Amino acid sequence: MTTISATASVHSTSSSASSEIAGIYRQITKLTQQLKELADSSLGAEEKQKQQEMIQSQIDMLQAQLAMLQSKQLEKSQQEQAQQQKKEGVNRPSTDNQIDIYI
Repeated sequence: MTTISATASVHSTSSSASSEIAGIYRQITKLTQQLKELADSSLGAEEKQKQQEMIQSQIDMLQAQLAMLQSKQLEKSQQEQAQQQKKEGVNRPSTDNQIDIYI
């Protein structure tokens, strides 16, 4: 009997989103490899089907988590860009500190 060993979630407050994304890619790669090995195994058709469904559901869950992390990362980068654009100064006056020049 083939055992499936993969964790479905990678949550760590100390690690960055990029390392979490890389970890999820590694898990998806492992699960994909397990699917390939399962196809070559000598298990019965019903047992293979059950394990394939279980592995595929784990892959789907990881892909959903990956999409969520990527969207959070995109949102964070967009917020950082918006904050950089909001900085006031001589070259970027706001409505409060804008100088009107009449000639």
